Amino acid sequence: MSEWAFITTHGLVLADIAKHPRSTARDIGDAVGVTERTAHKIIIDLEEAGYITKTKVGRKNKYTIHPDMPLADEASDAAVGELLVMLGWKRRRHQPAESVA
Repeated sequence: MSEWAFITTHGLVLADIAKHPRSTARDIGDAVGVTERTAHKIIIDLEEAGYITKTKVGRKNKYTIHPDMPLADEASDAAVGELLVMLGWKRRRHQPAESVA
């Protein structure tokens, strides 16, 4: 019997980034079961498509998910954030800064 999955490698990489936004490409690849090089290529795809933004923090990267982006899927009009929540992502909300009075 052949192996297959409902979620593509791109979806798995995005889900891992959502859960661990400061992971390295090597960490992401290990978590998803692909090589570091493949993880890096997928990260570039996700960034170019607008699903994530990469920010340099010292010598590492921090990834920001854009949860309101539509899924790249003709069968659904759902946003990527909805899929990530189903995959275990706990969306962090930024707390408003307290005013000093």
